[in-house]
Amino acid sequence: MKAAVYDRYGPPDVVQIRDVPRPVPKAHEVLIETRATTVTSADWRVRSLVLPTGFGLLGRLALGVVRPRQPVLGSELAGVVVAVGTRVTRFKPGDAVFAFSDAAMGCHAQYKCFPEQGAVALKPAHLTYGEAAALSFGGTTALDFFRRGRLQPGERLLVNGASGAVGTAAVQLARNLGAHVTAVCSVAHADLLMSLGAHEVIDYRTQDFTQRGQRWDVVMDNAGTAPWRRSAPVLTARGRLLLVLGGLPDMLQAPWVALTTRQRVIAGPAAGRAEDLHQLAALAQAGALKPVIDRYYPFERIVDAHRHVDSGRKRGNVVVLVGEDGLG
Repeated sequence: MKAAVYDRYGPPDVVQIRDVPRPVPKAHEVLIETRATTVTSADWRVRSLVLPTGFGLLGRLALGVVRPRQPVLGSELAGVVVAVGTRVTRFKPGDAVFAFSDAAMGCHAQYKCFPEQGAVALKPAHLTYGEAAALSFGGTTALDFFRRGRLQPGERLLVNGASGAVGTAAVQLARNLGAHVTAVCSVAHADLLMSLGAHEVIDYRTQDFTQRGQRWDVVMDNAGTAPWRRSAPVLTARGRLLLVLGGLPDMLQAPWVALTTRQRVIAGPAAGRAEDLHQLAALAQAGALKPVIDRYYPFERIVDAHRHVDSGRKRGNVVVLVGEDGLG
């Protein structure tokens, strides 16, 4: 089978499409033929080792000191089950599904095995494979942080960095939870964020959300530009900062904040759960969640997809079509 492989850290050109062995499902696994996958900000950081402050050495220890331990990137896909292990009962060949491998990655390939009890769910019928492939990364991240941050109906939420994969999912999921949502992004994306459910939009290029005299119950920082020292003054007395993107020094402040104030900092990697995919599928089926797609690329141009993500100018998701009917 074909897979997009990288054997050294660096720019998009380190990624090459090569022939690799096709996996065989174990007793409790399903084999999925990939129709679509995505290139995310996580793929960029893992491939380039451009990591938040303080995570350089830790990143190499986790990912591979000299060379990547996992040569195939990609954390989400959608496709068709083509084979199942001898003890699989939840899925059968022919099922259209979407799946999330999280930190294990490996989705930039024509085939991938997943545990049947893992993060695999039936694809919402009205979504294309390309749209379904883009449900997991942003959706599970937002759900996990909202769960840990205990976002409640009626609370005021500010989403900093609202136009990316996590941000566009967060705006929709928070609105569905009944929160009042303020989105921070460039003015070029204002109409998009309003259409997704934001109650108001702040253009970060012309306005500083910390200087508006407003307060929020929750600030979600997806951009790494709203650390504790900047967000604390605009949080309510029991406000929470959801530090989706932050450096190690920012994360280490969390215990001190909890000891000295009634506010909280929620940080650390998101934990994608299998049940989250089922929740995302149900919301998508109900029309409450729609993945935002910036661009589509054919598999043979996956390096161009990496380049676009590296540019920092994407909005929503960048989808890579692996199968012939990825848009079907």
